[in-house]
Amino acid sequence: MYALRENLSFDQARIVVESADEGKNLYMKGICIQGGVRNANQRVYPVNEIGRAVTTLNDQIAGGYSVLGEVDHPEGLNINLDRVSHMITEMWMEGPNGYGKLKILPTPMGQLVKTMLESGVKLGVSSRGSGNVKDDGSGEVSEFEIITVDVVAQPSAPGAYPTPIYEHLMNEKGGYKAFLTSREVTGDKKAQKYIAESLLTIISRLQ
Repeated sequence: MYALRENLSFDQARIVVESADEGKNLYMKGICIQGGVRNANQRVYPVNEIGRAVTTLNDQIAGGYSVLGEVDHPEGLNINLDRVSHMITEMWMEGPNGYGKLKILPTPMGQLVKTMLESGVKLGVSSRGSGNVKDDGSGEVSEFEIITVDVVAQPSAPGAYPTPIYEHLMNEKGGYKAFLTSREVTGDKKAQKYIAESLLTIISRLQ
């Protein structure tokens, strides 16, 4: 079994950002994994494999299991609670693709994602799972299981890896202060404006 990660940019995933409950909750909704096509990693996920994996994940959610996701990918398949930014509330199939709805949580990383989205930053998504890949050159995936869907920076070029936003935030001048502020204030427009400006400055340096 291999650890499988597949990135989709904001536009590729057809991300829709929406709020609910008088703006208290923020959601990202869109394609989480594409089926039946050869992707940038030269892998092909059969539609039936995606459908089965989506059903399994939905059964977990229906059974009360919290499917958490992170900002950017960790090295393995485990979930790191200090990096959690969102929770998957549902997944479903539309045509050959697996769609998902992500609820942004009020965690430090969730605040980071929320500030970026509200500032107009186009964040992508990336599925994280396991499966087997045929070694006959077809790249076909079997026994696929979705572990979670993470939020990632949109790759700047085909094959580019997403930038680890958290690490840059900690290392950039003013980034750590913005991070601490995001943890301590909610609903403070002045503080949120400062955070947004700081993050946009950091993001501009990554391009």
